[in-house]
Amino acid sequence: MTSIHLANIVKKFGDFTAIQTMNLEVRDGEFLALLGPSGCGKSTTMNIIAGMETPTHGTVKFGERDITHVPMQKRGVGFVFQNYAIFTHMSVYENLAYGLRMNGTPKAELDRKVQEIAEFLELTAILHRPSAGLSVNILQRLAIGRSAILEPSIFLLDEPLSNVDAAFRAVMRQELKQLQRKFKQTMVYVTHDQLEAMTMADRIAVMDHGVLQQVGTPIDVYNNPRNLFVAQFLGSPGMNLLPGALADRGGDMFVDLELGGSIALKGSDAQAGRAAKSRDVVCGFRPEAVQFDDAGVSLSVTFVERIGARTIVHMGKGAASVKAVFDNKVAVNVGDQTRIAPQDNAIRLFAAQSGESLQVA
Repeated sequence: MTSIHLANIVKKFGDFTAIQTMNLEVRDGEFLALLGPSGCGKSTTMNIIAGMETPTHGTVKFGERDITHVPMQKRGVGFVFQNYAIFTHMSVYENLAYGLRMNGTPKAELDRKVQEIAEFLELTAILHRPSAGLSVNILQRLAIGRSAILEPSIFLLDEPLSNVDAAFRAVMRQELKQLQRKFKQTMVYVTHDQLEAMTMADRIAVMDHGVLQQVGTPIDVYNNPRNLFVAQFLGSPGMNLLPGALADRGGDMFVDLELGGSIALKGSDAQAGRAAKSRDVVCGFRPEAVQFDDAGVSLSVTFVERIGARTIVHMGKGAASVKAVFDNKVAVNVGDQTRIAPQDNAIRLFAAQSGESLQVA
């Protein structure tokens, strides 16, 4: 197993800065997801780790070894691309065996390892079939197996499930996590899909516009977003974010919302409000943490999404819009006037100007 250390990494392409002064550690044996929208710099970061790109500034270390200028082929990393890039003129067996054969692995050991990875990835029945004509799902599974069979200490995956169907993605999320545990690899996984990141990763590194926004466990990043971008990007639907102003009434803290009405702050939320340098804030709370409350904010229901076991209720419009998630038995209809409030300890406050969280650590 090997840790990865990115220190003061900057990457420029001409006048364009793809990565802005990144410091990131991937722990030994950790599954880390690089998560963010298209063009945020996550694939560039992975390419720097792999050796496909050289940073403009900064250093890359594997453990204590500086590999900033070491060629990709000498870094000992496994890499799986979004476009599986397997050898279609070879059989499934030959694809899996290719890297081992190039490394001079003895025939008996080669065959044992091919059989083992084929069984793990459920490819045994088609080992001797030509790769050409196989489904996209199977080709991506084969691409993962071809790289994993070499048991690299560092395994890099760049959106490997983007081209496969939804049902297969669910299966592969589980298999990739099992694969990482089996070989105890340090794994870096690039994705724009928060579900992939949340379900597989030990930690998530959220990026936007070349800037590392937050690093933490999935539950910590979800519950305690560091800024408005992370709050909006994580969650389906994302966090409700309502502009307002802090108010102290006789020692009790409130957020007076621009849409009308107030939300009381308690405990650490009130403490964060008192410590804020500006009265202007954004009040955030997750749709799953919304409840009906006769003393809450009054909003009209504009849309109701009934999705199997849950219902997403849309209320208000524009900057005054709120989404709430309930079970499928909730009795609401478009046009209903409701009163809602966030549950206790569910509020997250952000500075209106900077977008940074005000919450006390």
